[in-house]
Amino acid sequence: MKNKLLYILLLLGLCRQEVSAAGIDGPARREIGRTLTRIVAREVSGGYVRIEGVDASRKRVRIYTSVGLSYYPFREENLRAMRDSVRLLLPPEFRKAAIELYSDKREVGELIPMACRTGAEYRKLLRKKKIVPFTNRSERPLVTRSSAPVVPSQGLAGRHIALWQSHGRYFDQPQNRWKWQRLQLWQTCEDLYTQSYVLPYLVPMLENAGACVMLPRERDVQKYEILADNDAAGQYREEEGPEKWQPGGMGFAHVQQVYTTGQNPFRDGTTRRVRSVTGGAESRAVWTADIPERGEYAVYVSYDSTSQNADDAQYTVHHLGGDSSFAVNQTMGGGTWIYLGRFLLDAGPQEVVTLTNRSRQAGRIVSADAVKIGGGYGNIARTVCDSLRRPGMVCHLETSGYPRFCEGARYWLQWAGFDEKVYSPKENRDDYKDDYMSRAHWVNALTGGSERMPDSAGLRIPVDMALAFHSDAGVRLNDDIIGTLGIFYTRENKGKFEGGADRYRSRDLTDIVMTQIVEDIRSTYEPAWSRRGLWNRAYYEARVPGVPTMLLELLSHQNFADMRYGSDPRFKFLVSRAVYKGILRYISSQYGLPYVVQPLPVESLAVQFAEGGKAAVTWSPVMDSLETTAAPTGYVVYTRIDDGGFDNGRYVDKPCLLTAQEPGRIYSYKVTAVNEGGESFPSETVAACRMSDEKGTVLIVNGFDRVSAPLSVRADSLAGFYTDIDGGVPDRQDISFIGAQHVFDMQMAKCEVDSIALGACACDYETEVIGGNTFDYPALHGRSVAGAGYSFCSASVRAVERGEVSPDGYSAVDLILGEQRSTAIGRGVTGYAFKTFSPELQAVLRRYMAGGGALFVSGSYVATDLWTGGEASDDDRRFAEEVLHYTYDGGRAAQRGRVRVVTSHPGFSRDEYRYVNEYRPDRYRVESPDALRPAGAGAFSVMRYVENGRTAGVASEAGGTFVMGFPFESIESDVQRDRLMRDVLDFLLKQKDRCFVYLFKNINFMSLEQQISKGIMEAMKAKDTVRLGALRNAKKYIIEAKTAGPEITELPDADVLKIISKLAKQGTDSAAIFTEQNRPDLAAEELAQVAVFQEFLPKQLTAEELAAEVKAVIAEVGATSMKEMGKVMGVASKRLAGRADGKDISAKVKELLA
Repeated sequence: MKNKLLYILLLLGLCRQEVSAAGIDGPARREIGRTLTRIVAREVSGGYVRIEGVDASRKRVRIYTSVGLSYYPFREENLRAMRDSVRLLLPPEFRKAAIELYSDKREVGELIPMACRTGAEYRKLLRKKKIVPFTNRSERPLVTRSSAPVVPSQGLAGRHIALWQSHGRYFDQPQNRWKWQRLQLWQTCEDLYTQSYVLPYLVPMLENAGACVMLPRERDVQKYEILADNDAAGQYREEEGPEKWQPGGMGFAHVQQVYTTGQNPFRDGTTRRVRSVTGGAESRAVWTADIPERGEYAVYVSYDSTSQNADDAQYTVHHLGGDSSFAVNQTMGGGTWIYLGRFLLDAGPQEVVTLTNRSRQAGRIVSADAVKIGGGYGNIARTVCDSLRRPGMVCHLETSGYPRFCEGARYWLQWAGFDEKVYSPKENRDDYKDDYMSRAHWVNALTGGSERMPDSAGLRIPVDMALAFHSDAGVRLNDDIIGTLGIFYTRENKGKFEGGADRYRSRDLTDIVMTQIVEDIRSTYEPAWSRRGLWNRAYYEARVPGVPTMLLELLSHQNFADMRYGSDPRFKFLVSRAVYKGILRYISSQYGLPYVVQPLPVESLAVQFAEGGKAAVTWSPVMDSLETTAAPTGYVVYTRIDDGGFDNGRYVDKPCLLTAQEPGRIYSYKVTAVNEGGESFPSETVAACRMSDEKGTVLIVNGFDRVSAPLSVRADSLAGFYTDIDGGVPDRQDISFIGAQHVFDMQMAKCEVDSIALGACACDYETEVIGGNTFDYPALHGRSVAGAGYSFCSASVRAVERGEVSPDGYSAVDLILGEQRSTAIGRGVTGYAFKTFSPELQAVLRRYMAGGGALFVSGSYVATDLWTGGEASDDDRRFAEEVLHYTYDGGRAAQRGRVRVVTSHPGFSRDEYRYVNEYRPDRYRVESPDALRPAGAGAFSVMRYVENGRTAGVASEAGGTFVMGFPFESIESDVQRDRLMRDVLDFLLKQKDRCFVYLFKNINFMSLEQQISKGIMEAMKAKDTVRLGALRNAKKYIIEAKTAGPEITELPDADVLKIISKLAKQGTDSAAIFTEQNRPDLAAEELAQVAVFQEFLPKQLTAEELAAEVKAVIAEVGATSMKEMGKVMGVASKRLAGRADGKDISAKVKELLA
């Protein structure tokens, strides 16, 4: 009977459940689908959601959806909102039920990345190991830079990342030739394009955060490669201490110039080994090399690994900046090339690398094998395999003939000693598939033997994650952006990694990185940037690696709307930083570490002379508006002397450094900001030189900070990049440019023949490195200034604009404008940047020239930007004509790169100057110099372009200016640059009336606000804490006054006087109170600050003088009674501001009107 009753109750319950489920009818389901689609579409393009099923009861409603819902970036807060939105659409009887949404076979709450979960339930799941993070630990990392002045304590310290930059040149066996894997469009090719993010930006960011980054392609664009090996005579020597060098195991040997499939250079030689010591005499191995030319070279080392090896083998690289030391963990990574860094090396024979047997543990094995310097050319020869040969086909072994950095991973991995099963899984029959398959197998070959893959053979490197950086294909005719796609795979090996971590950690990584990219782009440059799906698909590169892996398809390299942004170095930096931040957030979540982002580069860098033969280097930190944790806690100053390299850096905790300098030597400085998360990119470089018998001192101002894409145009029928008009400015160098675009017709957008499709370009630079803005021009100008007999200091233009550095007191100013011009990014949503003469700079130069200054200006767009630039105004043109004494005579003035001196003025040498007008690896190209016309009395043409006689340089004797329509630093010859600088400075300074200079040299043309800013810097240099505190307090109130209403550049002197007067009065009153309270110490402090304020105030009126002034005002306004006191006070307060206290003025007015 009981069983029968139980059966009936169960049946009734099932019926109720069926009735309940049936209560969510078709219209309700469709409305839920539409609602979810609308929510997803706010973030994801094409995010359509379909309801595939509902399982409902009064306690729980489970809704099963199509995969489109899983593309959404779920977070705890937006998931709550989504569930609430669904709840409102349910019939009343279900609105108290728990809502569960399923997509891609998971409840979407499980799709929230670990980094974004905070609740108690999540912590409980972690404790019970229901959620297992992916960690891969080792006692010490693969490589540690021992000579670094500061190392990250958080960030990515000790982590190992596998990263690769898309495809590369490969051998197409059916066509029997080497070729690119992707289309040549928009002046690049994906095989090279993604490298322009990974190599100059992303890898250094990760390394600066403390990570060891491995790549399956050559990372050095240096075309020379030099090998030094223990098996080769004259390249290696040993020095023995108590422990003797012994034969080791198998190692590298370079026994042939070209390698074919199956040949492994790491099996052709031997290694050497020695036991480690903790102290006393050392044994050393020294590698020497004959460097073919001065330049930057990557340095790699190789060794043999066993579990008995030292985990801190001490390598030292000798370079032009000194010695940099590294500790290499030789228990891992043996039998391949291990990257140490890039270094400036001089030409000629030299010792490059030294290894000692000193270690923290005695008796361990230290192994020595080979050293590789530079990137070199590909040396893997390929031909058609037997199965693909056709009758009559002529087949020869061929190398690519290209620099190795252009080649795909398959070829580097063979040269780097990996097994044939890694680099040729298709067994020599298909290089295209071998290339992408080898990258996945390479990750496992690195990780094998580590904590997460203990039973697999490999290099025992504890890889934490892998990321493939790709760009996608696709075209939109309506100028829409295709945007960013993320790909991962979770279903391999039953959805688990070795060690138990869920393969959905790959989704965590992909979601976090992709979300960071899209958010940063939308916040900074393009609010309409498109986010595509989060695809859980079995792409080989996502499926095979045994660590969490993401495939990033950043944008479409085929779509112009994407590439207008994607060709700009600013966009590349932003995206790379977003990828770095995403990786950092992901790894921090796996290890439970704080999330701290490395700072942004500092700005407003300057170096000026101080007393005692010293120089003061100053700068300002930059706060990251996108990342609150990126605040700097210290700085590293790197120093270069003359033509050497930069040293290992010096840590300081304040934004200034006082440093000694020897006369006659050129000192250059660059600065990085640091915090627990790592080190920023370096600042621009400033330089200074103090000559013993100086003719004067020149201030070199670097106003050339532009980096940008080429000029882009989108019209009804045309689209593309016009490099002949404005080729843009690469950031240091461009490694992805292959040639100028030649197809602009929008009708060819869908053409499938890439050579005639929209965006098709030449390929004549596809192996070249293109020079850009080095941010190192003060030293180049300075060499010529010093050669002319003048001392020089230098500053960034921002330091001058802000009043932190004043040109007053300098004999002349050399303003570097290079290729500076007003430039937008993409479709121009964020306006213009990089104006040649900002309003602030114009104001500074006007004051300086009014005081009898001398000014040398050079740049390609000195007139174009003021007459036709995106922000050009009448004020700009008046400035050029009145202060600089030239006017505009057209842009694109010449193409041949030659100018000739034509003036009869005896101060200028008769010469013909040549400037760089073509692509070079070490210089930027001047494609559009300006033509000028003299303006005003005393102005005259000095130079003309050879091909057309248009004016290239204008001088003004009366105005004290010399302006060139092409950059000084672009002149090819050092000798010519020195001669021209000497002529210019002698012309400018010999024209100055010495009596005029003497008369005005002590007159201060700076505003009060600028005087206070300058006083702050001087107080910092002098370490005058009282003065510094007083002036910083005044500066604080000045900034508050400037930002209280409409934004202004500079506070008027009258308003500054009110602030200083108020502070002086407050200090005086406080001192009186402290004196009454018998605290003379505190009173003295207040009065000391009052004394500082009084330096900036006019002489205070005596009682008699105040009475006289007030009487004069009363008479002026005709006041006769107290009713008119307000009228008198209005005039008196303004007239006597700063010279008398307001209360004293008021009392005197009352007294005289009574």
